[in-house]
Amino acid sequence: MRGTPGQPAAAGQRRYYVFPYDWRQDNVVTARKLDALIEQIRRDYGDPGLRVDLVAHSMGGLVARYYLQYGTVDVLDDNEFPSTFSGATKLRTVFLLGTPNLGSVSALQSFVVGERVGLQQLPTEMLATMPSIYELLPHPINDWIIDAKGQPLQRDLYFAGTWLAYRWSVFDPGVIARIKAGFPDPAAGDKRVEVLQRYFAKRLERARRFVWSLSYNESQQAPVRLVAFGGDCRLTPARVVVEQSGQGDAGMKVRFLPSEVRHPVPGVDYSRLMLEPGDGQVTKASLLARESLNPVAQRSEDVFFPLAYSFFLCEDHRTLAGNVNFRDNLLNVLLSGEHPWDSPATVETPQAMPVQR
Repeated sequence: MRGTPGQPAAAGQRRYYVFPYDWRQDNVVTARKLDALIEQIRRDYGDPGLRVDLVAHSMGGLVARYYLQYGTVDVLDDNEFPSTFSGATKLRTVFLLGTPNLGSVSALQSFVVGERVGLQQLPTEMLATMPSIYELLPHPINDWIIDAKGQPLQRDLYFAGTWLAYRWSVFDPGVIARIKAGFPDPAAGDKRVEVLQRYFAKRLERARRFVWSLSYNESQQAPVRLVAFGGDCRLTPARVVVEQSGQGDAGMKVRFLPSEVRHPVPGVDYSRLMLEPGDGQVTKASLLARESLNPVAQRSEDVFFPLAYSFFLCEDHRTLAGNVNFRDNLLNVLLSGEHPWDSPATVETPQAMPVQR
């Protein structure tokens, strides 16, 4: 049954809790709110040592992973990421559903052209004010950008100079003009653009630290394992192509789909280069935190990802949670009382708690 925070639970009663949160906020802020809910659940059960199972969808999985490694501590003020696993004392298993563990090209696309949420189209300048979106960008180890010949380009996505050179997002002249148009006083418009661009650069650097904080663990050990569920039958953007249509970097135009390439180079298979199996937004490789889907290729040594096992479905990103096969496999683990990677002595009664984007 669904639990209500603050409502005492009967002894031995299994409940699940829904954790609604503001997906626009920095994921560290959300991790602290997640901890507050878990503490309330412990009080509801009268058990200060209770451990819960966490079911996280999409960006919620990044929140869960940060909480697992660092609890409520903000480690993003510098480049040192001491993995205390303080959140692990309150978790039994973390289920990741369609989580972009190595980021998503879809996040980059949103920053460049905007994003539709429901019936509303959010412009890029609005998305630029949302800290969490930066934390969804492709991981630095990814080959996320290639030229028209299919050759990888060395570009730092977490450096504001890259965005300025390509005139993306709040560095796009058209976006800048749109921002200024909202201010009768030209000086006020200029100031707004300046502030937003500085904020953009600051958030990029914090996002860099966030994605590396999830990748880094000196001991390469974790007290809690991850279970990954995702889609793998829909071609999903994995790389962008830039084409030269003018002078310098400013004349480079980004293409997110093979059909958008204006001047294809003979012999270059853009579909193979730009698209990979996934759920439409998150590639299979990103869910598994792998640079390559090649089964004989080892996961990068720079990426710590304590995967217990994975399960894939033919499902779209937004409808993964409603898939009957996902629910069947999830409930089998939650209700069995034992995990295939645990000894029975370490298993405690789980309380399922979905985290949704």
